[in-house]
Amino acid sequence: MLKTILAISGKPGLFKLVSQGKNMLIVESLANGKRTPAYAHDKVISLGDIAIYTIDEDVPLGEVFEAIKAKTDAKTVDLKAFADDATLRAYFKEVLPDFDEDRVYTNDIKKVFSWYNLLLAAGITEFVDKEAEEQKEETAE
Repeated sequence: MLKTILAISGKPGLFKLVSQGKNMLIVESLANGKRTPAYAHDKVISLGDIAIYTIDEDVPLGEVFEAIKAKTDAKTVDLKAFADDATLRAYFKEVLPDFDEDRVYTNDIKKVFSWYNLLLAAGITEFVDKEAEEQKEETAE
């Protein structure tokens, strides 16, 4: 599911991939549904390709979102409730206990929580592709 959700450098929010042109992508804002082009020179990344550094191995963003969903009972995270960066990092440590505190910055944590809130507001609540997860488990055996 997260493969078609995009973050575009310089543009706020998240976007859903609608179509592809010759030198551009047509994307739709999750916030307001407005369609815009994303050109070849824009830095575009799929949320499915993002992972969070941990001490052992990188954890895909979808799994982090699932952990946040489990912690919050599928409710949004109130970023204003965190008094300072230390409380925000402590909360993220409850969600992902072994994240690498040296390589994961506070701004990254804020972005993860704000993306999670945007996805919930857009009605997207399935963050991990079930079929891909089942295939991963089968190959591990």
